[in-house]
Amino acid sequence: MKTIASGVLMAGEAGTARACHTFPSVVELASGKLIVTARHGSGKDGDDDAITVRADHGDGKGWVAHPGLPASPDLNGRKGTLKLAYLTALRPGVIIAAAMWVDRTSFPGQPLFNAETEGCLPMAILLSRSDDDGLSWSDWWHVALPEDIGPPSLTAPLVLLADGRLAMSIETNKTYLDAGTWDQKAVLLFSDDEGQSWSAPLVSAHDPTNRIFNWDLRIAAAPDGRLVSFAWTFDREAGEYRNIHRRVSADAGRSWTAPEDIGFADQAARLAILGDGRVVLAYVDRFGTRSIRARLADSVEAPFRAESEVVLYTQEQAASAENGASLGEALADMEMWSFGLPSATALRNGQVLVVYYGGKSGCMDIGWALIAP
Repeated sequence: MKTIASGVLMAGEAGTARACHTFPSVVELASGKLIVTARHGSGKDGDDDAITVRADHGDGKGWVAHPGLPASPDLNGRKGTLKLAYLTALRPGVIIAAAMWVDRTSFPGQPLFNAETEGCLPMAILLSRSDDDGLSWSDWWHVALPEDIGPPSLTAPLVLLADGRLAMSIETNKTYLDAGTWDQKAVLLFSDDEGQSWSAPLVSAHDPTNRIFNWDLRIAAAPDGRLVSFAWTFDREAGEYRNIHRRVSADAGRSWTAPEDIGFADQAARLAILGDGRVVLAYVDRFGTRSIRARLADSVEAPFRAESEVVLYTQEQAASAENGASLGEALADMEMWSFGLPSATALRNGQVLVVYYGGKSGCMDIGWALIAP
């Protein structure tokens, strides 16, 4: 593989409400338009979190402002912010946006994660729909989830399955003051009415011993109907991040293969699946080379070839955290990292577009790279 073009899509403006950009996501529409969403704020998390939208009408090299998503609503009388928003194209002209809303009222001024209890602020999942390629949007509607999920983390864009259903990947959390054991798991829910109602959750990644945590589960659907997931894996007992683990489901998420160590670390992007069945995985090597890279495999279950690897971004600033920490410390460290969270999509022209955040503490950009597989 080779990188054929790259640049900055959203530049951080130090000392402003647009200083730090994170949580980028990219989608290609049937019209050929590319849309990127990203969260911005004065820091990595806070009361001024908001979503920015950019579009490209050509080859991924000319990004311009685009009509934004609806503003963050109040829920049950509480004010909140949108931490992230992911778009999924349903069919020509029709897009669904899935956002993660964070309650900023119940624990004012507190960080997203409580390092002492391992709990997180109250959160909710919101959806909105556009019938004109993202030029206008419906009001947000709230997805009601089972109480035992706790504050729900949205780990990937909604996935459009071969049978027309939507799948939503959610990570469970503890409430902010809950000092009990965190039974962390990732679950999938399904909708057959374009997000208006959702099924009961099915477990997609879980260690019943509570030693291995499967964070940021990225889900993709292969053309043959299989689902594949990649987990950012934390070993609570050792206090270390492990290599990325892959799982494959041949029955639409009802069962999964055993987790497979794919041989490199640590945080994966959503898989980009090419028209010929090959796949590209962008990933973050946070504690080794301190870079964002991508590798190619011949199929969703095939090994990723080391010789195919390309480097998309290198962090020149020293890392603010090292591998080897308690779970609470690891959660707190997430607010200090200044690069990561790649999102990738395979384009109709056979290339792969990757977006990510990177920079230095207090000023982070959204960068992009075009890869020729």
